[in-house]
Amino acid sequence: MVLGALFFLAGTVGLLRFPDVHARLHALTKADNVGLGFLLLGLALEAGSAAVAAKLFVTWCLVLLASASVSHVIARAALRRGVEPWQR
Repeated sequence: MVLGALFFLAGTVGLLRFPDVHARLHALTKADNVGLGFLLLGLALEAGSAAVAAKLFVTWCLVLLASASVSHVIARAALRRGVEPWQR
């Protein structure tokens, strides 16, 4: 579970440090999905029940699908509003 929390922390740092919407969104999506996976894996190991582990896995799968869809919608809305990706 600590590893999951570290990924959440890394996503937060990415949110604060990256220069534009697209890079921030990428950092948050990746870190949150992996962080949640590790967090739910730790919870499943602590629960000791296969039924609880299956429910946690289904929850993680739903969050993966939802976060990908929402990230796409946010990035598309940013492009439509004229927010250009950052370039060096």
